[in-house]
Amino acid sequence: MKKLMLSLFVAFGIAACSLGNDDLPNVDCGSNAELPFTGIPLLCNYSVKTLPNNPAFILIDSKEKLESNFTKHENTCTVASDPTIDFTKYNLVALFGGAKPTNGYAIKMTTIVQNNCEIIINFFEKGPQTGETLVQTPTYPSDFILIPKTNKTILFNRTNESPDNIVIGSFGAQNNFFQINDYNILTFLNVQTDKYEFAQYKNTVKTKRSEYTIFLKTIPAEITALKGKTKTYGTPDNEDQGGVYFELRQGISVTKIYIDNNDTDDQSAEIKAFKKVIKDKIATLK
Repeated sequence: MKKLMLSLFVAFGIAACSLGNDDLPNVDCGSNAELPFTGIPLLCNYSVKTLPNNPAFILIDSKEKLESNFTKHENTCTVASDPTIDFTKYNLVALFGGAKPTNGYAIKMTTIVQNNCEIIINFFEKGPQTGETLVQTPTYPSDFILIPKTNKTILFNRTNESPDNIVIGSFGAQNNFFQINDYNILTFLNVQTDKYEFAQYKNTVKTKRSEYTIFLKTIPAEITALKGKTKTYGTPDNEDQGGVYFELRQGISVTKIYIDNNDTDDQSAEIKAFKKVIKDKIATLK
């Protein structure tokens, strides 16, 4: 594929650079391929020294640069979080949405492709959702990922994605948890039982389209009718060989379901069938 070699351009609109064909020579960059990356809960262990008022990103390629931009503090997440980054293998990409007037804003890097010349990071932003309680205090949305160490030009591409998602998991002798979006699938690493605030876990990312929409069709009406409530079927705990977990996030509504691995009297035929759907999906994602 013929592309222009573009200079790194850190401005959010986002367009890359506006260069004419005579500005730089054409270079054959080859075809795009998915680039694996890891989401990292950096703010569990670090705080930003200077919060940017305008959208920006920082590429961190050394411990010295990390320490010049972030201040290390004690872990503030409810799970143990390893703050170590091997900068011989990875670069840290820190993406900032700039100052926002209230809570409810977020920015998220979703998928990455690369070719022989450049890396293109796709991202989306969201604002407050309908019905969300807002506090009139400025916030600074951010997102952090690790990518394989590189010297390639990095470009950003704004997309229109929905923040709605589904989390499925199995817990007990082994814990396996995944987030299903309409643009990718996250595998959460080292999830602890009953500590299901998933933003505090590292995750690996695989690009896959429309999985959320497809899985949404399998949810029984009994569960969709709960609309933001939490319900437990049976007694799913480690002594009873664990269970399955289901979480549906739509706007500000968060529905959570725990289902005993054993079939119990409170599990309807539809719930038992849905439990199998979850387990089968987890098996394909492992």
